[in-house]
Amino acid sequence: MKKRRIFVSSLCAVSLLSLSACVTDPNTGQQKVSRTALGAGGGALVGLLLGGLIGGGTGRIIGAGIGGIAGGAVGYTMDKQIKQLREQTAGSGVDVSPTDNGAAILVNLPNGVTFDTDSTLIKPAFRDTLDRVAQSMVQYPDSLIDVYGHTDSTGSDAYNQTLSENRARAVADYLVSRGVSAQRVRSQGYGETQPVASNATDEGRAANRRVEIKIVPVTQDDVARARAGN
Repeated sequence: MKKRRIFVSSLCAVSLLSLSACVTDPNTGQQKVSRTALGAGGGALVGLLLGGLIGGGTGRIIGAGIGGIAGGAVGYTMDKQIKQLREQTAGSGVDVSPTDNGAAILVNLPNGVTFDTDSTLIKPAFRDTLDRVAQSMVQYPDSLIDVYGHTDSTGSDAYNQTLSENRARAVADYLVSRGVSAQRVRSQGYGETQPVASNATDEGRAANRRVEIKIVPVTQDDVARARAGN
């Protein structure tokens, strides 16, 4: 929670470039990033996110030939893709939500429907769902994609780290095999280090066993900076 608050504060500090970049959530009273503002003078905000990507964003933008999202269309484009992904994965167990305070999209693939126990092979029954996720990424090409693997705390640290890496790589490779540019996609395993629930219960361990796909939009300003070598 502390890291998240620091992250939001940093983004809101950068929002001096665009006074509407941060808004107050009427339900919680907390500040959050306005997706609408990301494209309207909020290129520096997206730049912070790109800097946190696996392997950075500059080389990936150039290699993938990304054109970038124009002006104030970032929020609209993200809303459309979130809606599409939710519709296409409905009933599959996949969760699609905004992340990084509305500046990126997180697709959570629960382990039980994606892999068998101790396996790194994607279940045949789940491939159709993952096909639709890949199709959305092809349809919305102006983004970079990170795939993160996570496990519960059962087993050794070394085993969990390797398993998480292999599962993340399996999902990343599958997306590429379905037409997503390999230059857009990177994968990384985190083993048991980033739980989202308690490992003391079956339900918590199940929630921690997951693969996450993070979709980070790329603006035309990001492309210009990448081409300039910044």
